[in-house]
Amino acid sequence: MTETIKSLNILVVDDEAPLRETLRRSFTREGHNVQAVAGGEEAIERAGREPFDIVLLDVALGQGPNGYEVCRTLRERRNVVPIIMLTALDSEADAVQGLEAGADDYVTKPFGLAELRSRVRAVLRRSSGGRALGREVLTVGEVSLDRSRREVTVRGAQVKLTFSEFELLARLLSEPGHLFNRQELLRAIWGDSAYRDPRAIDVHIRHLREKLEARPDEPRLIVTVRGAGYRFQAP
Repeated sequence: MTETIKSLNILVVDDEAPLRETLRRSFTREGHNVQAVAGGEEAIERAGREPFDIVLLDVALGQGPNGYEVCRTLRERRNVVPIIMLTALDSEADAVQGLEAGADDYVTKPFGLAELRSRVRAVLRRSSGGRALGREVLTVGEVSLDRSRREVTVRGAQVKLTFSEFELLARLLSEPGHLFNRQELLRAIWGDSAYRDPRAIDVHIRHLREKLEARPDEPRLIVTVRGAGYRFQAP
């Protein structure tokens, strides 16, 4: 049975007019509202002005900021919209660079529309409230995560996380002290339909630590077990 998703507001950012139009038409035929732009500056302006459910963002934009810079700018402005990078650069380093900039996933060109739809579904299955991970509110020590509101607080102060960071933290908090290997954490974010480089987890863990562990002199909340994985522990 084909999985269906609600009508979405999608921003497509690609300087290749044929691909941009193909994506616009394809998603529009499926009932989604699609805005398609060619440049990074316009993408930043649109994403800052309008609420999108997902952004499909090319890396190599012809003029102005490239995709990495667009993604980084949106994250710096605390925009947590899920972002899938579209890249013709087929190397692990390029993929990691996109994740470092704040992207949630990436697809390498040339790609099929079915593959892209699958990646979109995998991302939105979580961000729109798909499979629940136990209680709606998870609290461990001074960290609290509200799944229904998609909010995280540390010592009562709200912390903005990207889609992937939120889902990764939710999985860690669901079983405090449990050691998760990278494949388990990959499945928690992208599901079984999309394999990603396990190093993606390392990138997101580093981002989480930067946002949750404001005091370097305190014990780590997310503990690395070398060669095995990660676990969350209250101080």
